[in-house]
Amino acid sequence: MVATAPYDLRFDAGRLCLDLVATVGGRFSEEPVERLDSPARLRAWLVGAGVVPAGTPLDGVDSAWLARFRAARDLLHRVVHAEVGGRAADPDLERVNALAATAPPAPRAVRAADGTLVRAVAGEPDCEELVGRVARDAVELLTDPAARGRLRQCEGETCSLVYLDTSRGHRRRWCSSEVCGNRERVARHRRRLVNGRG
Repeated sequence: MVATAPYDLRFDAGRLCLDLVATVGGRFSEEPVERLDSPARLRAWLVGAGVVPAGTPLDGVDSAWLARFRAARDLLHRVVHAEVGGRAADPDLERVNALAATAPPAPRAVRAADGTLVRAVAGEPDCEELVGRVARDAVELLTDPAARGRLRQCEGETCSLVYLDTSRGHRRRWCSSEVCGNRERVARHRRRLVNGRG
């Protein structure tokens, strides 16, 4: 898989577990894009996705954490795609349940320098706690009929992203109008040009 720049991390799938799945781009293409390509990128994702608040000590994040999160991501990809496709993902679902059994780090309300209350975690979280938080989000998503009914597979040709459609009328077609939507519009324009000339 091809590595990308830090700004390519995505947080637009609508749920924490789906944002983790989105850390591989173009899964159905010849060259999938690996967005979690280092412990530093995993730390950036953990903060950017809101798994932990900014400022949480993440000194323990290493290649073993990276391997655990990638394995959880691949598991969630299989489960979500099976469920969206109307297939039972039972053996993998039991693995998700096992990951979700680990309690996430306890949140705390603490005073920031300006006196406002901000969220923090009690101590430095460990890998299992954070993977457990993402897995719990998946369990909550898949067992909530209303949310589950808004799960959509991006219509982009090589995109594998599943997102929560929160658009008015629930007619969103792409994970991102700027990325997959724009690619589709360009491809449609090219087809019209080719057909118009032929």
